[in-house]
Amino acid sequence: MKALLASCLIVLTAATQSVSSAVNSTYTNPILPGWHSDPSCIFVPELGNTTFCTTSTFILFPGIPIYASKDLLNWKLVSNVLNRPTQIPGLAYAPRQRDGHFAATLRYRQGVFYIVVPFVSGYPPNKSVTNHIFSSRNPDPITFPLQTIDPDLFWDDDGQSYVIYPGVEPGFWVATLNLETGEMGNSTEIWPGDGYPYPEGPHMYRKDGYYYLSVAEGGTELGHLQSMARSRNLLGPYESYPDNPIQTNRNTTNYFQAVGHCDLFQDASQNWWGVALTTRSGPTWDVFPSVTNDSIVYKANSTFPMGREMVLFPVTWKQGEWPVMGRVRGLMSGWPLPPLTRDLPGDGAFVKDQDSIDFALASAIPKHLAYWRTPDPTSYVVSPEGHPNTLQLKSSTANLTASPSFNGSQGLTLIMRRQTDTLFTYSVDISFNPQAVEEEAGVTVFLTQPQHIDLGIVLLPGSGKYQTPRLHFRFRAISENATLPGTTITPVPRDCIPMGSAPAHIVTYGTGQYTGMSSLVSTSNSRHEA
Repeated sequence: MKALLASCLIVLTAATQSVSSAVNSTYTNPILPGWHSDPSCIFVPELGNTTFCTTSTFILFPGIPIYASKDLLNWKLVSNVLNRPTQIPGLAYAPRQRDGHFAATLRYRQGVFYIVVPFVSGYPPNKSVTNHIFSSRNPDPITFPLQTIDPDLFWDDDGQSYVIYPGVEPGFWVATLNLETGEMGNSTEIWPGDGYPYPEGPHMYRKDGYYYLSVAEGGTELGHLQSMARSRNLLGPYESYPDNPIQTNRNTTNYFQAVGHCDLFQDASQNWWGVALTTRSGPTWDVFPSVTNDSIVYKANSTFPMGREMVLFPVTWKQGEWPVMGRVRGLMSGWPLPPLTRDLPGDGAFVKDQDSIDFALASAIPKHLAYWRTPDPTSYVVSPEGHPNTLQLKSSTANLTASPSFNGSQGLTLIMRRQTDTLFTYSVDISFNPQAVEEEAGVTVFLTQPQHIDLGIVLLPGSGKYQTPRLHFRFRAISENATLPGTTITPVPRDCIPMGSAPAHIVTYGTGQYTGMSSLVSTSNSRHEA
């Protein structure tokens, strides 16, 4: 069965967000809505008092986005660290839906931005983890010999750089790291964690003569939490915060769940803030104990279509004391926020803005549109000759669902936009002249290749004496674990007609990496244009 390949989402109604100079201390979470998991942020005063953040992207390309904000509310995509296929050639071949770039740490020192990030690929026992250093001075990655996920980057008072990371067994380790060569020194275990499962996401902070180690534990589901320990010496011994977890919404009825994987930073007024991932799910979803090679199996009430999102919370951190982290809610109040402003460089999109994209002649594909693995650039042409203000797609032979033997280098003609609202309207104009039966174009709400909801225009054999092929609408849902609505097929009429609906849990099982990609589509057994 052919599945849909995605093209671009075009929202026809654009909105301009108003700005104000009034001082405000109230805001609404999430500040980065939609799939923005594993956040890491740094405040840079010499760059206009701007905060920069990154989130995990796994096999999405471009990847490792850099968002910037001067007011902590208006966030603009200013860069994608991973923007050329040659930087990580293995991304094209990553076999699993859960492969790619896991949690990164973003830091800034002496005029240079640094990212340390793991790249994961393959099925056990052949699974590999390769860690890279990216910098604004050298955008080509430097590999360093660490084979676990979630590295943290830290400089001590003497300027020595270190990597802090979770061990293969529970516990957290530190080693020197040469940021120019990738050479690592000997590793030392500094803290075993606070006894919860799945320790990950460490970040080290130096304050008031202490080294504070903040880590995620409990797994990125309902039990997710943040623990902290501190020491007078980088290598320990570390004492646990007496009331760990220091941040969590576990064992509550709050709408925001799975809070954890935090990072902390200061603003221009020296106030402390924290960011974390969360799900807007409430406490009702349950997890089966079974785990496959590629995904955890979730029950049907596991419905949180926005995935893992980035939230902001205030932190009170008095001298010599433990930080006090504000609990994550929807409506928040805390430190005075900087004046609202959208004065940020670059041509990237603001995360919460709506889109109206016309693909003008000589324009580039917007930075916030993305592909599943690295794309074939010949499959996407902006304003081709004779078709101004369009995006031409060449259909790929590989379909959206593909098969277990699918090689990512075959490419998917799939271009997408993150879903950033729970309720929205969008439309696309399609000029489609299929050349073969089962060639298809359409739209999809996409989680992973095995989980998506599609509405396509497909060429199918006609009925009657001659069975002349004709265009049909086809609505269908693909899922590994959900009870699916039936596929609906009807000839394309002169006017659009209702096709059907599918429940959100078809594409929202669990806290998986990818959530809410909405797009337009094209597939066939041969290469054609749509």
